Amino acid sequence: MQSFLENWGITAMVFAPLVGALIMMLIPEREEGTHKLIALVSTVVAGGLGALLMLDFDYAKAGEMQFGRDMRWIEIINARYAVGLDGMSLPLVALTLFVVPLVIIYSWDHIPSPGNAKAFLMLILVLHTGMIGTFVARDLVLFFVFFEVVLLPMYFMIGVWGGEKRLYASIKFFLFTLFGSAFMLVAFLALYNLTGGESFNIERLAELVQSEGLSTRTQVLLFGGMFLGFGIKVPMFPFHTWLPDAHTQAPTQGSVILAAVLLKLGTYGFIRIAIPILPEGAVEWAPWIGLLAVIGIIYGALGCLAQTDMKRLIAFSSVAHMGYVMLGIATLTDFGINAAIFGMVAHGLITGLLFFLAGSIKERYHTLEIKRLGGLLVQAPKMGWVLGITTMASLGLPGLAGFWGEFPAILASYNPAPGLNQTVFRVYMVVAAIGTVLAAAYLLWLLQRTAFGTPSEEFIDDPEITDMQWNEWVAWVPMLIMVIVLGFLPGLLFDISNDKVSALGEIFQALGN
Repeated sequence: MQSFLENWGITAMVFAPLVGALIMMLIPEREEGTHKLIALVSTVVAGGLGALLMLDFDYAKAGEMQFGRDMRWIEIINARYAVGLDGMSLPLVALTLFVVPLVIIYSWDHIPSPGNAKAFLMLILVLHTGMIGTFVARDLVLFFVFFEVVLLPMYFMIGVWGGEKRLYASIKFFLFTLFGSAFMLVAFLALYNLTGGESFNIERLAELVQSEGLSTRTQVLLFGGMFLGFGIKVPMFPFHTWLPDAHTQAPTQGSVILAAVLLKLGTYGFIRIAIPILPEGAVEWAPWIGLLAVIGIIYGALGCLAQTDMKRLIAFSSVAHMGYVMLGIATLTDFGINAAIFGMVAHGLITGLLFFLAGSIKERYHTLEIKRLGGLLVQAPKMGWVLGITTMASLGLPGLAGFWGEFPAILASYNPAPGLNQTVFRVYMVVAAIGTVLAAAYLLWLLQRTAFGTPSEEFIDDPEITDMQWNEWVAWVPMLIMVIVLGFLPGLLFDISNDKVSALGEIFQALGN
């Protein structure tokens, strides 16, 4: 078993959901129960393999790549099948393995119209493989393939099972992300050629950039191409406009996966690829990334205050929360990037849970218009309490996971990496702190309008409005527990990512000196 984990553990974990999807292709659509069971089993198998890898992971050497596998793949361009796990990728792999089975469980009685559980669940499994593959890839071509694999399943999930404006939202999502990916691919190919066409390996490219002595100007241009690809995926202001439409029109499961994991592919790309490989370019771009991050924080918060639809409000809150993640990254410090990784996981759990709640509220009330909702604590008290705790976590209440995603990122801005203007970043810190006040305003306003008060007359005797069902309990409670556990024990994540991130911080300390 040890030998299998060392050599094939990651590969089996990545492709187990895809194998499940291929098996489902052979089974008739009418056997819905079988499809649900296969989907759940394949994600649980992937999760089990991930758990075994995490148990065998040497946390004392979390800064090193473990369970690595490097095999021939596309020899003509020196692209290899190279995968591995370290302290930077492990938290995000764990997040994905944790969330997707819960989405499958929630889907047991919540397959959206027009039905067809087979196709719907197969798309989720393909998404699962693409997301895990992106986090473990060590080769730029392999990373790009997995990064793009997630595009089509999400496009079809929104376009087929989405709301009234699903076609507009799905095409907008597809075009925005494809546009950014085109620039990212050009940057990857240019980087490969400028370093002698030797390798697409991420660690090797970082070494070659230093040995080849790529000029700061060249690094800035290459970083710009990657910035478009990753920044649109985050999404950063002003590339964010596809997100509220995609979230609003997507089925509940699509919104949860999009918020919990898919947005993290962009932020992960920055810390795994763009910043380590092009450090001088990162220093030049950092003030602009920080500026766009704090604009996104304030713009997202003000956008939330203007919303009348619960799901759209949660979508705009993602723009604000991912702004804190990008602000932490922009500081180029180990403290800031650690905060960003924690923020990714915290946002995935909290906002994913908020979208679960929004979906279940929509099923019961057949609307997400905030002014028509109210009295959730009266009609469905358990759901109201879950909404209350999740809302408090989202606004950054100490003792819950959201606090450790925002506060350290703000604090890191006070003392950014050498070479960055301290005064500018301290202004960013103040603006980001104001954003937390606005977050409290829109989230408490949402909670007050939906959970408190008395139910409106149109819903007061509605038999469809019931409290939490079994699959909602099973899907939501683990996420809620993790939000509380990480709030009280943030070291569970910080201790994993710190070694790898500290090595990254040392690069910028050396550049500044």
